[in-house]
Amino acid sequence: MTLTLWFLLAGALVVVGIVGTLLPALPGLPLVFAGLLVAAWADGFAHISVWTLVLLGVITGLAMLADFAAGLLGTRVAGASKWAMLGAAIGTIAGLFFGPIGLLLGPFVGAVVGELIYQENLKQAAKAGLGAWLGLLLGAVAKMAALGTMLGWFALAWLI
Repeated sequence: MTLTLWFLLAGALVVVGIVGTLLPALPGLPLVFAGLLVAAWADGFAHISVWTLVLLGVITGLAMLADFAAGLLGTRVAGASKWAMLGAAIGTIAGLFFGPIGLLLGPFVGAVVGELIYQENLKQAAKAGLGAWLGLLLGAVAKMAALGTMLGWFALAWLI
């Protein structure tokens, strides 16, 4: 494979990773990390050190953990049941098929339905849905912050 093709592969991984940072079905940050790793490797690590890649890997891992924790925290703080958490996860996946509106409403609707299956309390179900939605939002903010940090750090390391 020529050097140009390696860089095109790296760029494609980063672009798909950026999209995946917003879409829950794709492992966005790991794809971005893979793209940055391919770019560094293709360059023979002339611009990017192993320590920079280790740092980017740690940021990737911490952001994934923060995203997972935010989702659980949002539903747990709202007093949601495990059914609501399961419903939020199913709603998130189902929401992918309905575009941006589905991505926004899927976790909420899923958590509400899950909580209603567990207990027929509409007020608690709405609270669980709001908690799931806020957790998703906080997770997305954490992933976007990590994405910006990763891309900025990589660009800075490449230029220095």
